[in-house]
Amino acid sequence: MEHLIPLLLAAFVVGMSKGGLAAAAALTVPALALMMNPVQAAAVLLPVYIVTDWVGVWLYRRHWSGRNLAILVPGMLAGTVIATLVIPFTPEWALLAVTGGIGLWYVARRWTARAPDAQAGAAVGPGLFWGVLTGIASFITHSGSPPAQAYLMPQQLGRLTFAGTIAIAFAIGNLAKLPGYWALGQLDALDLRLTALLVVSGIAGTFAGRVVTGRLSDDQYRRVIELLLLVLSLLLLGKAGWSLIRPGG
Repeated sequence: MEHLIPLLLAAFVVGMSKGGLAAAAALTVPALALMMNPVQAAAVLLPVYIVTDWVGVWLYRRHWSGRNLAILVPGMLAGTVIATLVIPFTPEWALLAVTGGIGLWYVARRWTARAPDAQAGAAVGPGLFWGVLTGIASFITHSGSPPAQAYLMPQQLGRLTFAGTIAIAFAIGNLAKLPGYWALGQLDALDLRLTALLVVSGIAGTFAGRVVTGRLSDDQYRRVIELLLLVLSLLLLGKAGWSLIRPGG
């Protein structure tokens, strides 16, 4: 199986993100996009996301914000539809550029963010806007967390409520990707044996994430992830630029 080891590692990292190391998932598709089409990489990992999502839903089943889900999820679904319609007409270099751009945006936002002066409310307009961006970014690269966080973090939700709302929103959003991925033919080439191996690796990563979360400081973990994501994003943008200017690109 081509790229087996990188795929197993990516699935393990996805699982770790569901076990508590949320930002780790932002690395998976950008890393795999160095070896394959970003949408293909996202499609291969989708079953892992779906299975491990529901572990997160179970863990936070009593902690979530119904109003925020009612606002955010419709926007995410609309973003998924938009991405499904746009991707067939988008060249690979553009997908690479978007993938790298999302990563850079995430790092820039983390490094320049400041605590809000006042607690924001769950407003419909901003929620739908960020929800659409979440759906588009999540469909292309499974990197929907930054825009979702941009909407939820100013509300200063409790830690468990924040985690539960994110878990449920993405469990619904990732299931909603299946028709779009199927329509684009991205699920046709899925190898069931490979998928099973990746799911097992993802579940193992979930338990590992719970262990590591208790041992690393938040600041140490975030800095490592952000630096790795910065390097990967720059590599992807470089690959996109080369694909655009090379002969036949």
